Amino acid sequence: MLNTLGLGAFETTSFQNYDFVIIFSGEMSTNSEIMTNIAVKYTQMSVHKEIKKVTTHVLIEMKQRGEKISMLTAYDYSLATIVDDAGIDVILVGDSASNVMAGHETTLPITLDQMIYHASSVVRGVNRALVVVDLPFGSYQGNSKVALDSAIRIMKESGAHAIKMEGGAEILESVKRILTAGVPVMGHLGLTPQSIYKFGTYTVRATEDAEAEKLIADSKLLEEAGCFAIVLEKIPADLARRVAENLTIPVIGIGAGNGVDGQVLVLHDMLGITKQFNPRFLRRYLNLYDSIHGAVRQYIGDVKSVDFPNEKEQY
Repeated sequence: MLNTLGLGAFETTSFQNYDFVIIFSGEMSTNSEIMTNIAVKYTQMSVHKEIKKVTTHVLIEMKQRGEKISMLTAYDYSLATIVDDAGIDVILVGDSASNVMAGHETTLPITLDQMIYHASSVVRGVNRALVVVDLPFGSYQGNSKVALDSAIRIMKESGAHAIKMEGGAEILESVKRILTAGVPVMGHLGLTPQSIYKFGTYTVRATEDAEAEKLIADSKLLEEAGCFAIVLEKIPADLARRVAENLTIPVIGIGAGNGVDGQVLVLHDMLGITKQFNPRFLRRYLNLYDSIHGAVRQYIGDVKSVDFPNEKEQY
């Protein structure tokens, strides 16, 4: 077919995940000397024509083959669309929305209804990533029936794929009850922000032997109960590595070193939208606060000077 279009000699070949069509538009010598004007066109193989959905099973496979898992928070449709399109593996609709979206000092004030609103917005913008939603404070602690009701509401009303819960042995009954309903659960140990008034500080957790041993025991309990993954927040890197090595399920770290199976950050922190939060574990990939601030200042100036809109920007 290509030859009849006057494109010259051609050859097809494959390499890894790509099909290549090599078109020779110049003359070839009989002794196979270098051809001139070689054009290469490639198309992805059929296996990549459909978007691959990230599932809980996919995350476990990633751990087994040593591929690190990338995870970020998102709370709205627009940013979730960008994050998903960039290829993130997991999107966490975190109760950190209480801080970065609503301006609260802690994660405690955000409600179940608000979490469902944020999760619904995110799900509508996602095609590939696994969407995990935090159960907010007060929606699962101390009552496994309330916990199940909360988890089911999130799954039914938002369309999310899994929920996340903070705690170990003390919430085990709730974890098991939710899992029996077929709702995937991600655990969260170490610094658990919903318990901030119990701890009284955001300092590194599990630095003492007793707390470290409890964390290790809790991680095993959560795995045995059926959790598909665990987040470890702000604990010593060596301890996090030990936990990751002792579990078959993925361990995602935030301030837990690079010996775990993946990393998670709050999107607004890593994009530099927030400025007042500066922990050691945070890497800022952009400084959007200053960029947005500057753009708004320029817009204000353009409006007041009647530079905007100009003749090309009106009808």
